[in-house]
This record gives sequence, C-alpha cells and structure tokens, in this order.
Amino acid sequence: MLCARLTNARFLTMDADHPVAHDLGVWRGRIVGLDAAVTSLPAREVIDLQGATVLPGFVDAHVHLAWTGFKQRTPSIAGLTRIDDALAAIDEAVTREGTPGTWVSIAGYDQRALGRHLTAAELDRVSHGRKLYVAHDSGHGCLVNSAVLDLLPADVPHEDGFLAEGAMGAARALRLPYSQEELAEAIGRAARACLTEGVTACAEAGIGGTLLGHGPLELGAYQLARDRGLLPIRVQLMVSADRLRPVAAHRDDGIPRALDLGLRTGFGDGRLSVGALKVFTDGGMMARTAALTRPYEGLGHAGQLQDDPDVLAGTIVDGHLAGWQLAVHAIGDRAADVALDALERAQRLRPRPGARHRVEHAGLIRPDQLPRLARLGVSAVVQPSFLRHFGDDYAAIMGEERAPWLYRGRAFLDHGIPLVGSSDRPVADGSPLRAVQFMVERASASGRTIGPDEGITVDEALRAYTVAGAFACRWEDDLGSLTPGKRADLVVLGDDPTRVDPSRIGAIEVVATYVDGRVAGNPTR
Repeated sequence: MLCARLTNARFLTMDADHPVAHDLGVWRGRIVGLDAAVTSLPAREVIDLQGATVLPGFVDAHVHLAWTGFKQRTPSIAGLTRIDDALAAIDEAVTREGTPGTWVSIAGYDQRALGRHLTAAELDRVSHGRKLYVAHDSGHGCLVNSAVLDLLPADVPHEDGFLAEGAMGAARALRLPYSQEELAEAIGRAARACLTEGVTACAEAGIGGTLLGHGPLELGAYQLARDRGLLPIRVQLMVSADRLRPVAAHRDDGIPRALDLGLRTGFGDGRLSVGALKVFTDGGMMARTAALTRPYEGLGHAGQLQDDPDVLAGTIVDGHLAGWQLAVHAIGDRAADVALDALERAQRLRPRPGARHRVEHAGLIRPDQLPRLARLGVSAVVQPSFLRHFGDDYAAIMGEERAPWLYRGRAFLDHGIPLVGSSDRPVADGSPLRAVQFMVERASASGRTIGPDEGITVDEALRAYTVAGAFACRWEDDLGSLTPGKRADLVVLGDDPTRVDPSRIGAIEVVATYVDGRVAGNPTR
C-alpha cells in the first residue's frame, strides 16, 4: 500500500524518460512510481492537487543560513539613501540594543545607496559607548567605530573604519562566538524561509571560517538544529578551507593538510552532510574587492585576491589531494584564472575525474576562460539574482565590453559547463522562481537588459535549480528529478512556469513544499 498518491496535477519531472505525469506515488518518503504504475494501487491518503503544477523541490546550491537567520533579527539600515537618516537609524538601534561597552550589530549597509562610505568618526557620534559592527551586505566588509579600531592590531588595514576581507575577519575575531543554541535557532529561521520559496535542499557555503563562519562549534549547531526539529530541509555543509591543518599522514596517502580525523566531502546522511571545501580567492563586486584583470570602470584599482596566488593555489591543491570536492569562490576573472590554474595543477598531480569541483559565483568569465572550465569539468554555481538586483551597478563598473560576461548562462551551457543556480542568501533574494525569470529575460529590476545573448530557456533555468543543483551537491541519486526511487521532495506551484509569459514566472505562487512526501511548509495558508 502506498503512503500517499498525489493526483490531478501536472508533474514536471525533469526526467527525460517520463517528462510529464498526472499521478505520483509515495512510500516511506520516496517516489515509487508515476501515472499507470501507481493509479491502481491502494493508498492510505489520496491528495488532490487541483490542477497545480509540481516540480522537484528546488536545490539552492550556495546559501548562508546562519547569517540569514541572524540578519532577520538584526537592526538594518537597508533602503536608506541619506547619510543623516542612516546615522539616525544607527543611533536609535544603539540605544535600544545594548548597554555601554557591549557590541551592537547593524545590517543592511551598502555604500552605493548612500553615495559614499560612512566613516568611523560618524559612527563615533552615534555609538554612545558601544562597539559598533555595521555589516556590509556583500559579506566582504564591515564598518566599525573607533572603539573597535582601538582593539585591532595596528597592521590591520582600514579606510576610515571600513574593513574589507581579511581585515573584516580580524574584527569578527574580537567578538565572542555565538552559542550553539543561538546558532541553531538562526539556522532554523532561515531554513523555514527557504521552504516558503520551494527550496527543499541547500548547500551552506562556508562554516567555521574567518570570513563568514560563526564560531568553532558551528557544525555542532547544525546537528543541534536537526536534533531539535529545527532543520526542515536537507543541508550540506561546505567547510571553510582555513580549517585545514597540516597532518602527519602516511606518505602513501599524499595528504599534506586535512581536517581532524580526515573528515571530508561525503560524511553524513541525506539530511545533514559535509559537502565541498570552500576556498576564497577574491572578494565581491558590491564591495569592489572582486579581483579583475583590468580595473573597475572609473576606479583606479582592480580589486584584490585574498592572498598570494601561490598560497591560494597551495590550498586548492592540498584540498584536492585530501579527497575533497572543492568549491572555489571566484567572482572576478583574475580570481578565476587563479582557480583554474590551481585546479589544472591539482588534477595533473592526482587525477580525479569524478571530483566535481565547483567555481562559486563565476561572476566575470572571459571568453577564453570558457574552454578551460569545460576541460576541467567544473560546475559554475551562479547567482542570477545578483544581476536582477545589482545589475545596473555591475554593468556600469564593468563597462561595455565586460558587462555581457557577467553571471553567464548560455555560454556555460553551450560549452558543456554545468550551470547551477543559487541565491547566496542573504546577500540577494532567495527565490528560485525570480532567479529563473532573470535567467530567461536577463533583465535587471530597472528593466535594463544585461548580456541578452546569455539568456536561456525556462526548462534550462529550472534544471539549474533541480537536476544541476543536485548533481553539483552529489545528490543526484536522491534529488533533482521526480524519478521513481528518489526522495519525494516536491514544490507545488500555482501556475506552470513553462506555460506563462516569462515576465510572470517570478510571481508564481508557491502553494506548498513537500519533504519526504509530507507537507513541510504551506506558506499561503
């Protein structure tokens, strides 16, 4: 007997052997059959979906759950465009959030909206004896007041209180880590938000690290969230590469650096597991720290690498030798060169054709870099919503020649490079449907078309958030398509994204989200 049969729906299975179905059977959390294979079988429950469209649960292959959860509860200056208004909002938050001597966090900082960076001196006027940490929305910088600057080593660089990349990490290190309880609750809040958008599985992009980690016990916080029922979706954890340590391994193993006990990609189960090793090579475009081969338009610099290229390459190679899948953060084209050079070297030293290495963001990829990505068999894990929200700005700072190379779509697919969709939440909007709309239209929120030749079909965009996302996370045996034997993770939609005008895709209602064949979220009722 089936646990449930879902009927009267248009199931877009993303499986070429049975692309569309009307009925789907579930037994013990898995899909057991479609259409005629299940319609005659008895079921404990028959669920009439009333003509809805159903897709595999979306896979968001690059997120930051803890950061998302904390940001939801942090005072924010997002949307403010006047310096005085931003300082007034910070003043109000400071007096409400803490006592003198304590830390106060502010979210939503983006100098582009304000026309310039705030300064430490301006923060001093509204800090009232608190230590201020104003987080840049990119995750690649922060602004602090003099009370924090006074605690930093003298060699930590800053520009009037703005700390970028490693300097930001030095400021983060001054603060006590969050408790596991606080982390678990934040993770749970973010995971529930994912469900409302049809996301049933995601990859957390970098725990335990200096830049984006939340303390030495962060993996334990995810376990706690799972144990307490706070983790309603599947989560894969990328580990930050700065957690690698030299090991005295047997010489035949050829492993110079590893996590304790040799932990690596693949440990865990279908609900919570260890994924790729996250390696940062550069910064971000919002903070103007993505590493380019030519300067930003109108600026006198070309961003920055996170470290000496040889040091970055050494980390990538050591991670490969230790058996990790690698997720290499590379936004600018210079960073992509560093990543590709190191991955080529790693594969020469120890060929691993099935390593499934990934380039996270692949924000600016030159035409000559496309064949190299293809030869290496790496996936491009892009964030379409970056251009939807920030595309006007990104196109301006790249200039006419480079703007069409931003967050590509068609060129990756035409070269045989797996195209994987993700959000990087909370940096940008987390909705897969709105991202799918952008991938088809290539239009920013203002209506500006950016790289129209990079547009792809609706089916290809949906695959980026299902089949390709599952493949990039090594979940293809369980997720990504509505195929018998796979997990019954589904998203029920109020309309069919393949049949509506592309301009309407982002507004399609997410009616319900199923995990293991059970309703895990019902955001509209």
